[in-house]
Amino acid sequence: MPNKHPRRRAVLTCSVLAVLLLSLAAVFIGPRLVQRLLPRPTQQRLFKGVEYIREVRREPRPLVIHVIKVDLRAEGIRLFVTPGDPDNPLPIKARTTSDFLNTFDLQVAINGDAFTPWHTNTILDYYPHRGDRVNPTGFAASEGIIYSQDTNNEPTLYITADQNARFNAPTGKIYNAISGTRLLLKEGQPAPGLDSSPEPRSAVGLDQKNRTLILMVVDGRQPGYSEGVTLQELAEILESYGAYTAMNLDGGGSSTLVVEGPLGMARVLNSPINNGIPGRERAVANHLGIYAEPAR
Repeated sequence: MPNKHPRRRAVLTCSVLAVLLLSLAAVFIGPRLVQRLLPRPTQQRLFKGVEYIREVRREPRPLVIHVIKVDLRAEGIRLFVTPGDPDNPLPIKARTTSDFLNTFDLQVAINGDAFTPWHTNTILDYYPHRGDRVNPTGFAASEGIIYSQDTNNEPTLYITADQNARFNAPTGKIYNAISGTRLLLKEGQPAPGLDSSPEPRSAVGLDQKNRTLILMVVDGRQPGYSEGVTLQELAEILESYGAYTAMNLDGGGSSTLVVEGPLGMARVLNSPINNGIPGRERAVANHLGIYAEPAR
């Protein structure tokens, strides 16, 4: 029987093709054409002794900067580093920063040291996945158990059981420790040789009296939203927020800063960029976490 509605079928076919073409355009072209809405600058007290600042800049390029300031003398503040198995050559099972915060009932967490093995080729071809074993690059300890040794003189943040924190000079018995890729600030001045390209960055610093811990993540690789900073720029931003000594943590797709949300689960403050996908977290080796009491 001949088709009674050739025009209707043609219109339907064209409509389906149009939807398919628009879907493909949204996947492959859309992110470059659609401008993401920038978050608003904010400053708020999250927990007792914990302040969050989000700064939005347009110069020298679009930047979204996330800062957590922690008063180490505040009641209830306790620092924590991801535990590891010292008897295993790959002492840690990789997890996202959100998983770390949720697993250990923390209030704040940031990704930590660089690690091996690691690769990311495509969204389907990468390592590690959640639960895969990895080894942090530098010295690491959690609650008195040392599970990773220094391999190349990486800077290290040492934290005692009573929350005294120092870079590169442990005071007393080693309790918690986490390392970074390089020193950014020393005695209030940027370290030499910080030339680099703009990237997503994570860092941790201390003020001159070692009483305020400063966590920082700068989003990057997201054109028009936040394009990242050089190591020199990162050092200068840390200094502007009161850091006297600071070290660079693992960056790129690893950079993630999370806090406990209203329902007790992790809330990601920044925009991670794992596998080139905004908002996608990477499973990493260790992390630095903070226990804090509710703000009242």
